[in-house]
Amino acid sequence: MSFSKLFVFMMGILCFVSSNAISETFTIDMLNKLGKERMVYSEKVISININDEILWKSKDKGHNVELIGMPEGAKKYKSKISKDASYKFTKPGIYLYQCTPHKAMGMIGLVIVAKDKSNLDKIKKVKVYGKSKKLLKKFLKSL
Repeated sequence: MSFSKLFVFMMGILCFVSSNAISETFTIDMLNKLGKERMVYSEKVISININDEILWKSKDKGHNVELIGMPEGAKKYKSKISKDASYKFTKPGIYLYQCTPHKAMGMIGLVIVAKDKSNLDKIKKVKVYGKSKKLLKKFLKSL
């Protein structure tokens, strides 16, 4: 193998390793109670980078994670009830998620990937129910 081919090969390996090495995993707990709040995720709005992953821990039974709003091209996701769930965020933008059984009680959250808010108008149009309507407006206002 010539030096130039070896150099290109090694640079490719280095780029692959470094891009994977800098990704992080964040943990969000699915809870029945947090302080005075009931049926909540421990983080309501979180900002992460592309290729970061979120692990939602099933600390209390009866919860799940369902992506209900996301950037164009992102994969839909819905976890099983009472099971830990994880999702790797590969597309920049805003992701809106909810706990399917507790969506009307305000059990929702936002993930902002790569500080990209280009799909904000799309997220504003997602149908949410009950207490989640007021909370979503509050979360979006804080961005």
